[in-house]
Formats: sequence, C-alpha cells, structure tokens
Amino acid sequence: MDNGLGFFDIFWSIFWLFLMVAWFWVLISVVSDIFRSKDMKGGAKALWVAFVILLPWLGVLAYLLIRGDKMHQHQAEDMEKMQAAQKDYIRSVASVSSADEIERLAKLKDSGHLTEEEFAAQKAKVLGG
Repeated sequence: MDNGLGFFDIFWSIFWLFLMVAWFWVLISVVSDIFRSKDMKGGAKALWVAFVILLPWLGVLAYLLIRGDKMHQHQAEDMEKMQAAQKDYIRSVASVSSADEIERLAKLKDSGHLTEEEFAAQKAKVLGG
C-alpha cells in the first residue's frame, strides 16, 4: 500500500519549507531594519512597510537593492553596541578594585619581578593616567 509520497516528494517539500523559512527571515530582517533606521522619517518608513506588505517580493527586493548598504551599516552598529555593552558588563562583574591591583603590583615589585619603572607604568595604567 503506497501513500503517494516518494523520496522526491519529501525532498521537494523540505526544499520549499526551507525557502519559506528563508523568505520569512529576510522579510523580518527588512521590516526590522525599516523600523530601526534613524535616517528615515515616519512617512518614508510607512511607505516602505506598505510596499513590503502589498508587494512583498518586489518590496523586499527593492529595499535590498536601494538600502542594502544602510542595512549592513545598521547591523554593524548594533553589533558594536552589543560588544561594547558586553565588555562593560564583563568589566563591571569581574573587575578588581584599583587598590587590590596596586597591592598585587607592589608585591611583584617587592619580589623583584617588576622594576621601579615597570611598577610606575602599571600603577599609572591602573589609576587611568
């Protein structure tokens, strides 16, 4: 008894499912970029959203061709902000106080692992100078 689905039919269905997921990914990326663009006013954003909703394939293609470079810049800026925030968070959580760091440097200097000049340079770096 055959249910009518062969290997080719299953493969073809998986292929179309993949394309549909990729399409929604691109559509969501374009719409989110429209809303986070600071260089467009509200009217331009509304027109782009209407264009993308009313003529999805053409709208998304036009947006990618016309504003693809801006879209890339927005993604790069967001990534830089996220990395800066992550670094700040890590520093705030894992930071050692300046006094502890200077105490550690003094022990290294006393044990002979640091010269006076190295100690002064590291101390200035810890104190932000």
